[in-house]
Amino acid sequence: MSKVTKTDILREITPLTQSDCFTLFSRVKSEFDFPLHTHEEYELNFIQHAKNAQRVIGDHMEEIDDIELVLVGPNLQHAWFTHRSKGKEIREITIQFHKDLFDERLLRRNQLSFIRTMFERSVRGILFSKETALRVAPRIIDMNNKHGFDSVLELMSILHDLSTSRNMRTLSDASFNTAEPFSYNSRRVEKTFEYMKLNFDRPIGLAEVAKLANMSEVAFSRFFKQRTGNTFIDSLTEIRLGHATRLLIDTTQSVAEIAYHCGFNNMSNFNRIFRKKKNCTPREFRESFSGRRIFI
Repeated sequence: MSKVTKTDILREITPLTQSDCFTLFSRVKSEFDFPLHTHEEYELNFIQHAKNAQRVIGDHMEEIDDIELVLVGPNLQHAWFTHRSKGKEIREITIQFHKDLFDERLLRRNQLSFIRTMFERSVRGILFSKETALRVAPRIIDMNNKHGFDSVLELMSILHDLSTSRNMRTLSDASFNTAEPFSYNSRRVEKTFEYMKLNFDRPIGLAEVAKLANMSEVAFSRFFKQRTGNTFIDSLTEIRLGHATRLLIDTTQSVAEIAYHCGFNNMSNFNRIFRKKKNCTPREFRESFSGRRIFI
């Protein structure tokens, strides 16, 4: 079976220079023709009139609505495909900006805490709610008419409004994009994640990680959920699935081998969890990437 390997994913060299703050592409088209790709820059993508097109962000795939707004972090593979879209006038506006547009020391200031948190989450890809996309759309469309410092201020204002918006959703599993660290502002949580990432291929119990954090199981469960928004078991499962999806794309190992290597105790359990999280079987997931082979 053909498969997508790392060499099949286009490494896009964007036209941004170090003298630029950001670049904006605005286009109307009838189909998506850019392959699965990554780049160093952050990317804010606004898409309209492409209902039933397919979005791929990291290891996450789904059909899109008539309007959507997505923030993609650095080095996270992504693409949109025509799929079942019948749109003849698809509007796409893409804004790309450097990782260092916001200095780290600036991001630590209280007034930028929401933007900092949003950037941390964007390494997995963020889908903003339809309500947010509709509200911000006129400003993004009007960015074409702004110039110089005014356009920089407007971009920062839009990013701030997005960072405080409700019902944003992270897309890719936590361990799929390993290029950027994800910070929960807690050494105990970071230590737990480091431990899970090193030991995901074997059974790990709550008692084990609670002891590592020097907390009782009940206290650790509550603390972990408050800090991450996820339970320990769900986070461990995400890490395992992230590694599994990476192996499904990058290797020709059998599904059974991948399940075993990623810490799942049996195939039925692996298939059940995979389908629940990805809305497809591991085999269907692998096949869905096989049609996107490119030559560089």
